[in-house]
Amino acid sequence: MSLYILEKGAIAPLVEALMADYRVVGPKAKGPKFAFDTITDPAEMRLDYNTTILPPKKVFQPQHERLATFNLQGDPEASSFVEAEPTVLFGIHTCDLKAISLLDEAFSADYPDAHYLSRRENTLLVSIECLEPCDEYAFCKDMGTLTPESKNFDLHLTEMESGYLVEVGSEAGQELLATYAQASAAKDQEGRLDQIRSDKQQQFKNRLNFDAAELPEMLAGAFEHPVWEDMGDRCFACGSCTNVCPTCYCFNVEDEVNMVLTEGERVRSWDSCQLDEFASVAGGENFREARSARQRHRLMRKGKYLYEKFDELGCVGCGRCIRTCTAKISIVESFNAIHNGK
Repeated sequence: MSLYILEKGAIAPLVEALMADYRVVGPKAKGPKFAFDTITDPAEMRLDYNTTILPPKKVFQPQHERLATFNLQGDPEASSFVEAEPTVLFGIHTCDLKAISLLDEAFSADYPDAHYLSRRENTLLVSIECLEPCDEYAFCKDMGTLTPESKNFDLHLTEMESGYLVEVGSEAGQELLATYAQASAAKDQEGRLDQIRSDKQQQFKNRLNFDAAELPEMLAGAFEHPVWEDMGDRCFACGSCTNVCPTCYCFNVEDEVNMVLTEGERVRSWDSCQLDEFASVAGGENFREARSARQRHRLMRKGKYLYEKFDELGCVGCGRCIRTCTAKISIVESFNAIHNGK
């Protein structure tokens, strides 16, 4: 492991240097909350943020994006539109870092998505260690995302009293550090990093009543559990939970044509399995009409279906779905209810 030390005062100069060659995206204050957005002034970067409203997946899968343009005049023609620019995504929490790893697999499998992958290949990830929980909703410790996996980041920052320990996770990260930062080699600091991570464990409390590794098998036997009806009765089908989830990637594709039907574009936008019309098909049928069925589908994907496909749980414990739910539905309480009902 390559480990360096970066003084706290060096963060702003680093961001400013990166801005000359990259689009830098990081956490910024948005009223009393925070959001990932393009940094135009190093002072905007808030590495002390708790969590963001939307996850950083929007950098790779925008809420609304153009996929292709087409011209219907004469001989009809269409052109794919792949948009990407060199980007540094700065200040990612470890739960969101894990989520990006899962999205990488999802958009690479079966039918690789050129739009997502082009942005991803042009983006460097600079993550940061969380030393305390975002709030009472976070359950990253339960989901095993409290510390990073080196394969997921290019650089990873861990705050100390006097500065940051910087782990290098890739050759690109090593080059970025050498080119843009005034960092010094951290000799014999691996023990210090291990101690920081050991000490922070006491700050995070387990919220699940079981080991998350049990989720796939537990959910396999819970298809008819009464918890789904309870969730469905309370759900407003607003889609907030999936919109803020860092691992949800459902989308809709529409063709938007101009008023005289001569040209247009194909557009992709976020969609949600929790919306009433999501599972509507030809003939007026809806194969997941009940809200209880849709809530069951959401939790099954998080704890079972994605695990079966990618060997990774689909929930990273960020707590955003609990925070944003207007009906106060908690994925933690629902999982615990299923476990306790064994």
